[in-house]
Amino acid sequence: MIILYLHIGEEKVVFLDDIIAIMDIEKTTTSNNTREYLKKSEENGIVTAIGTDIPKSFVVALTDGQQKVFLSPISSSTLNKRFRKIADDYREELN
Repeated sequence: MIILYLHIGEEKVVFLDDIIAIMDIEKTTTSNNTREYLKKSEENGIVTAIGTDIPKSFVVALTDGQQKVFLSPISSSTLNKRFRKIADDYREELN
């Protein structure tokens, strides 16, 4: 079994299978629904800030049956490119 993971900043990685969404903070927080989701997540203690830089994205993951939100200093476009590259390389390796 091969375990694939995505580096989301500092020394934090998330398993690819655990990732539900990778979102751009600036674009998505214009929505009341997203702001409310992040607020409730913070209140529920499931938000983890990665590093001390201003977050550019957030990653929603389901880890060990629990939802978690990671605030990442890496842009969502960079994280999505990394995700696709890892997934594509893995598919290529299988063929």
